[in-house]
Amino acid sequence: MSQTVKGVISRRKGADVELVDVVVPDPGPGEAVVKIQACGVCHTDLHYKEGGINDDFPFLLGHEAAGIVEAVGDDVTEVKPGDFVILNWRAVCGQCRACRKGQPQYCFATHNAKQKMTLTDGTELTPALGIGAFIEKTLVAAGQCTKVDEADPAAVGLLGCGVMAGFGAAVNTGEVKRGESVAVIGCGGVGDAAIAGAAIAGATTVIAVDIDDAKLEQAKQFGATHTVNSSRTDPIEAIRELTGGNGADVVVEAVGRPETYEQAFYARDLAGRVVLVGVPTPDKQVTLPMIDIFGRGGALKSSWYGDCLPSRDFPMLVDLYKQGRFDLDAFVSERIGLGDIEAAFAKMARGEVLRSVVEL
Repeated sequence: MSQTVKGVISRRKGADVELVDVVVPDPGPGEAVVKIQACGVCHTDLHYKEGGINDDFPFLLGHEAAGIVEAVGDDVTEVKPGDFVILNWRAVCGQCRACRKGQPQYCFATHNAKQKMTLTDGTELTPALGIGAFIEKTLVAAGQCTKVDEADPAAVGLLGCGVMAGFGAAVNTGEVKRGESVAVIGCGGVGDAAIAGAAIAGATTVIAVDIDDAKLEQAKQFGATHTVNSSRTDPIEAIRELTGGNGADVVVEAVGRPETYEQAFYARDLAGRVVLVGVPTPDKQVTLPMIDIFGRGGALKSSWYGDCLPSRDFPMLVDLYKQGRFDLDAFVSERIGLGDIEAAFAKMARGEVLRSVVEL
């Protein structure tokens, strides 16, 4: 039978979030109910709250989560009750043209739970990124559960979105190689994860670029070898100077603005790679001379979820964390409760935290 639990919703655009009763159905075929242990407060949740994704209110917010599988529906073989899992929003279908080509990390038909969680009056909720994890228990597609070795859920749950996006932007999309130079523009949680990924992949020069000295200092903790404050220094010239006058082999843009994308484009070496992982708003446009696009060669790439395959990448990154080689703890700025999410959004907007993490 269904359960009624506490969850955090956004009822309408711009309104403060609310802690309410949510009805969670028993899992149907291909579904799982997960008891949430921790969930990060991500910018994407704020975008949902502000109506920046769509207008399918009310939203059940939260998606960077880890927890324990409580129950599964018929035909579920991926996980079983008692498994410790990280939730993902790329449950691959196995049948689309990307999957058939052996590229499930680009699956074009990822899926969510078919049943809806509701308010007690029957109002259907739209779960953020098909997950909805600011809640005591959530209903997801079983394929959205990635089993990993048990570890601190507040730390490893962040692999469910932002940290994976940044790490994967460098390692999977940017294909950083040993001995290469990498610049990362924007040193929030995603940018710092890209810095960590570049360092782990063996980059010997890792340049952090931001307008905030405190963020630049923090970037050193994740592996930055050099920092550039772009409010005082031309970042293109600074990156070139730090790379023998050539530009970086890989530049990761983790802001999502035209001016920083242009900086990334011109700060790369000839035949270098630019990776866009910062999420732009729909109104943003960039204009570049076609002769420069042609003449500089290389690749201009976009990274969606770090081009990750959760079943491949999550267990590997948890292993790196447990070995002490990937400091996921450093991304956790504070641990809060379900009633503290609105305040966490305000801290995020002021740039005071990498991640606030809700613990249940």
